[in-house]
Amino acid sequence: MIMPAPFYPGSPKTPSDKVKLTREEFITALTQLGKERYHSLHPFHKLLHSGKLSFEQVQAWALNRFYYQWSIPRKDLTLMARMNDVDIRVEWRSRVIDHEGDIDGQGGIKRYLQLCERLNLDIDYVKSCEGLLPASRFAVDAYVNFVGSRSLLEAVASSLTEIYAPAIHAERISGLSKHYEWADDYALAYFKKRIGQARKDVEFGREWVINNAITRDDQNAVLNAVKFKTEVLWAQLDALYYAYVDPGFIPPGAFIPKGFNGKKWAE
Repeated sequence: MIMPAPFYPGSPKTPSDKVKLTREEFITALTQLGKERYHSLHPFHKLLHSGKLSFEQVQAWALNRFYYQWSIPRKDLTLMARMNDVDIRVEWRSRVIDHEGDIDGQGGIKRYLQLCERLNLDIDYVKSCEGLLPASRFAVDAYVNFVGSRSLLEAVASSLTEIYAPAIHAERISGLSKHYEWADDYALAYFKKRIGQARKDVEFGREWVINNAITRDDQNAVLNAVKFKTEVLWAQLDALYYAYVDPGFIPPGAFIPKGFNGKKWAE
């Protein structure tokens, strides 16, 4: 049985003796996290956006990222099931529709699969999630488990990496379309649509968190939740870099691009 989430995290073992941040200071702290920790800074993304990855390496990125995209509605539905406030649930519901679509099924996941199609990936194989790197699965599942076990304030706050998302989507659209022949409007439809959706989502989420973090400890819990989410995103790219860039060791059972010259595990 899914239990309603407590609104606030429990009292920390050592309560903060610092004064509560002002609204401006709190927003600055959230912004600074993105400047220091967002996965736009990761070497794998730098290679991707500058056109330095091979077609096969991009295939591996798209396939593994699908599990994250597919799990966003899982995360949101888990969170909604723990919300007592109908008004918040109604507001949050649009996120699920954005990704899964409504009755027509024309949502973000379907648009993301257009990218996989352009990359000549077997769509049934992508959707099966059989070729995932173990760390991709563990990181994403940790995110779903986070929103299923933490307070409502922390769970909502974990989505605030959306503050930084429009910039990376714009960078990705520009970089991919410049450097890769396959990166046309059809392939990049998910990212182009998501820029506006992310801005809309973050307006609600950021204001809700700012208004409901009433103590410095609440604010610290929010910042820690955002840090956790940046680590979820960073860990996925660490795994991709290790398996498909350097040193190039692909774990047993994970996707091996056709003709990919990766290193072999020692016998």
